[in-house]
Amino acid sequence: MNIPENLKYAKTHEWVRVEGEYAYIGISDFAQSELGDIVYVDIPTEGETLKQGDVLGTIEAVKTVTDIYLPISGEIVEFNQTLTTNPELINKDPYGDGWIVKIKISDPTEVEKLLSAVEYKSAIQ
Repeated sequence: MNIPENLKYAKTHEWVRVEGEYAYIGISDFAQSELGDIVYVDIPTEGETLKQGDVLGTIEAVKTVTDIYLPISGEIVEFNQTLTTNPELINKDPYGDGWIVKIKISDPTEVEKLLSAVEYKSAIQ
């Protein structure tokens, strides 16, 4: 299971990569493997400001549809448009090209409350 150490994780299996006042968010390798083949990503919240824990959108896999939660508060400034035609990128590269949204961080202190890679690994075992 790939769990990069430079990211932070939510108990709901989203990851966060901070770059200045922005953060990229996606789902973990564990989450994508549990979902199976991803066929559609729906993010109706682009342009909205959401709170930590709010539903960001949904991911549809062959087996199921699941909500994606925002691990930290912020404004959804960009949806990864590549996922519109290639949602399987989340399966192939969940921490790289398979990122889901870019947000402008509202409260940087929330990042520190997320799980480290070691803590996340312990949570999923």
